[in-house]
Amino acid sequence: MTRTILESKTKTVVMGFDEPFCVIGERINPTGRKKLAAELEAGDFSTVEKDALAQVLAGAAVLDINAGVVYNSNPNPNETEPPLMRKVVEMVQGLVDVPLCIDSSVPGALEAGLEIAEGRPLLNSVTGEEDRLELVLPLVKKYNVPVVAISNDDTGISEDPDVRFAVAKKIVERAADFGIPAHDIVVDPLVMPIGAMATAGQQVFALVRRLREELGVNTTCGASNISFGLPNRHGINNAFLPMAMGAGMTSAIMNPVAMPVSQAKLQAKRDELQAAGIILPEGMDDALLAKLTGLGALTATAGSEMQAIMAANLLSNQDPHGAAWIAANKTPTAAETAGARGGRRRRRG
Repeated sequence: MTRTILESKTKTVVMGFDEPFCVIGERINPTGRKKLAAELEAGDFSTVEKDALAQVLAGAAVLDINAGVVYNSNPNPNETEPPLMRKVVEMVQGLVDVPLCIDSSVPGALEAGLEIAEGRPLLNSVTGEEDRLELVLPLVKKYNVPVVAISNDDTGISEDPDVRFAVAKKIVERAADFGIPAHDIVVDPLVMPIGAMATAGQQVFALVRRLREELGVNTTCGASNISFGLPNRHGINNAFLPMAMGAGMTSAIMNPVAMPVSQAKLQAKRDELQAAGIILPEGMDDALLAKLTGLGALTATAGSEMQAIMAANLLSNQDPHGAAWIAANKTPTAAETAGARGGRRRRRG
């Protein structure tokens, strides 16, 4: 049975066909996040710290670390990204104890992350392009780590699932030439947006089954790609993830966190209710208002996608005795609530 082992200094995560689904938190990535990119260039890691803690609390088993900031002062990522990667990896593993996923298109940044990472991180990623294979696979072998293999090559991303399977097979075979076993290859078969390709879901489910049966590899994906461009993306993601798990997918790179309700949304709801002639009870606090009106919570919590994954784990007997489901969904006692308010998380030295 295929088992991909990831480790931090103190924790081991096993990715496998008979293991709980592995959630890889994607939030520590400045791509498309201008505020985070500006903070990282300025040496401000406060958002990274918040995202690291929130994702682990929401249930992420692994954290993806991407330091791909294009500096205004220096647009050369080969110079700026490796030292930034070292800083982010060092800071994050000082806060949380989960394994990391070192994510970059810059080989120097990949190695910088590998040098500083404790345990056995996942490397993200290698593709079927010849130059990428020659740059990344030696790093995988040198540091004895597993790697995400993305099913595109020099010709780009094919809409033909047979072509994507052939690229994955090529990467597995080339990795074997370097002495890298198939259980250390985690294939991303590439999820297409369902809004652009009606068969995208069917394609990826069939590909995952084939990758599992013919190559014996674990799989992952960028889960939110399936819903790109469509309304109510969470609704689509919530259906897609358990279906992918049923097809044999063993992990996903995704956001596990439901972001907190903003004060602007709360005030807009109050104004809406007032305009409708609805008088709120005197002294109703923001938390109760958010709960009663379905806005969410005032603090970052596990998102609906995480609920779908935990339910699928339970239904597929990957959650012994329902322990994880019960722990995540039981109503806390008064003592537990008081302890949560009074407790503090200490940073490891």
